[in-house]
Amino acid sequence: MNILLPIDGSEHSKRALKFAGYLGSSLGDTLKRIGILRVVTGRYMKDHIPFFDFRSDILKQSDSFKKFKRRHIDTNIKPTLDESVKILKEAGITVPIEKFITEGDPSNEIIRLADEKDFSTIMMARRGISELTSVILGMKQTVYIVGQKIPHEKMCPIRRILIPVDGSPYSIKGVRYGAFLAQSLQKFIDHITLLRVINLAFYETRLMEGIDIEGEAKNILAEAKKILLMDGVEERFITTKICIGNPADEILRESSENDHDTILLGRKGRSIFKDLILGGVSTTVIQRCINQSVIIISSS
Repeated sequence: MNILLPIDGSEHSKRALKFAGYLGSSLGDTLKRIGILRVVTGRYMKDHIPFFDFRSDILKQSDSFKKFKRRHIDTNIKPTLDESVKILKEAGITVPIEKFITEGDPSNEIIRLADEKDFSTIMMARRGISELTSVILGMKQTVYIVGQKIPHEKMCPIRRILIPVDGSPYSIKGVRYGAFLAQSLQKFIDHITLLRVINLAFYETRLMEGIDIEGEAKNILAEAKKILLMDGVEERFITTKICIGNPADEILRESSENDHDTILLGRKGRSIFKDLILGGVSTTVIQRCINQSVIIISSS
């Protein structure tokens, strides 16, 4: 696993750094390297030059502009990167840590750097996540959205995992990733719940079509559980559940009521536009799940 951590110097990003540090130190040889990214957006100019014209390419190339930007980077950007390295090392990280400073739109820079530098995983804080939801669902990397509460302080933050399944290939990827985490964190994982939510909106229609809905749900859960067992997860750590209702609501309710610290979601195969317009499950969970961390599985 290679982790990219976009930061902005806020307390939210510091929490994501701690999460990455505690998780990374628990992963052992599974973690290969960590990159810390700070994107310079140009917003800092507004505080100093209220009437600065960002469209002026001539001004951007001027010596005064370059000096001003360099001073900002040296004074405000580089110290946050150094502090981030310190946080990671204090959490137990021993793998190589790289520092990156880029300029532009944060979402574009995160994707570009992750692709160019071969980062398989992106971890980010929840701050501003609603504006980035469509970007997150479009990334090919696995994305961790760190919750506002990090359980088991100074220890592995992932112990109780909730994996919603519906039998589709993308949800099976979620199960396989859950097995990967269980293998990598076997000293820490104490429970995995496989949840099948029967969508109430389609219940009557499917029943009228003669589908054995409960039987189908049991088969889906049995297949998912089989994957975990075959990958070495002990049966005593696995619970299967069936419920009926709105999928996003039921996922959030289950995670809250049964003290799951992590929700693991497969990335759905439909377009981002359709997912957002129709209020997709992943979109809703990302936006409404505040305390738990959400993992969106790689599409590759």
